[in-house]
Amino acid sequence: MTPLSLFGLCAVTAMLIAYAFEERSTWFTLGFAVACAFGSAYGFLQGAWPFGLVEAIWSGVALRKWFNRIGR
Repeated sequence: MTPLSLFGLCAVTAMLIAYAFEERSTWFTLGFAVACAFGSAYGFLQGAWPFGLVEAIWSGVALRKWFNRIGR
């Protein structure tokens, strides 16, 4: 396994875990946003720009959700 593949595996694993526990704490929502940003970086680094672009959008959506949740 290459370092880039390992990075991608860790990014998507973190996304899965953070998404699964998102309702338990706002920190998991923030963690999901960060993990999506890492997933986006992975997509761009491996040359799969559509994946990188979609993950960047997901990161923005999750950040907005986090800001809305901490603002209540």
